[in-house]
Amino acid sequence: MVDPKNIKIVFTDIDGTLYSHVTKRVPPSASRAIKELQKKGIKVFLCSGRNYYLIRKSGVLNECKPDGLVTMNGSNAIIENTIIYRKPIPSEVVDKMVMLAKRLKFGLTLIEENEGHINLIDDRVIHAHEQYGTRFPQPRTYPDHYDRVVYQMIAFIDQWEEDLIAPQLHGCKTARWDEYAVDIMLEDSDKAKGIESVLTYLGLKPEEALSLGDGNNDAEMLRFTGISVAMGKGAEKAKEAADIVTDDIDEDGWANAFKKLGLID
Repeated sequence: MVDPKNIKIVFTDIDGTLYSHVTKRVPPSASRAIKELQKKGIKVFLCSGRNYYLIRKSGVLNECKPDGLVTMNGSNAIIENTIIYRKPIPSEVVDKMVMLAKRLKFGLTLIEENEGHINLIDDRVIHAHEQYGTRFPQPRTYPDHYDRVVYQMIAFIDQWEEDLIAPQLHGCKTARWDEYAVDIMLEDSDKAKGIESVLTYLGLKPEEALSLGDGNNDAEMLRFTGISVAMGKGAEKAKEAADIVTDDIDEDGWANAFKKLGLID
């Protein structure tokens, strides 16, 4: 772990890290901590599996004003409303997933830059969204060839089905976030890659960055940045990748991490 005094930028996951699904908001202590960091010249970026539309709908942007966003598990990076990095999924891979969803009849969300679409809503889709307090899009019928740009997919399947389907999606990897939901993204696309694009754009080094997360999809960024923090009730994969483990989000874990590191009072 590098010296905390060298940190110039922070990348934080949203769900379960900065945004509580118990209180349905950002803890006030975290909002204050973000302002204090920014006053000291440390930039704060949100780094989420959500796209911009879903980040905005969560209400997080009403409680903090980030300096930028890394969205859709690192496949987009946004600074001052300008997309500086894009990493879409090839259309043939999307079409293969659409075909599998139709034949096996499972829910499939296709996530674009500012929209998300789903093919059907069943008990698994409802279960996963209820766990995170998110809304699902209006169902629509997917054409066999999906002619829109997709950056991430969410399959509402269990682990057994994932083990059957994943080998057929060449060049892709998965990150499970619910018993019945798994993110699907490119093998060479993750939050660390999105963070790297921001650091390159701003002329910063990984050693000057700090990341916070709680999920399986946060492991790459936690290993990539100079300092990394896992939340108290985070996934074991996240904790193993992190330098330190802080308290739970609802125990002011986000702010407490920066106090422990001496970055805020």
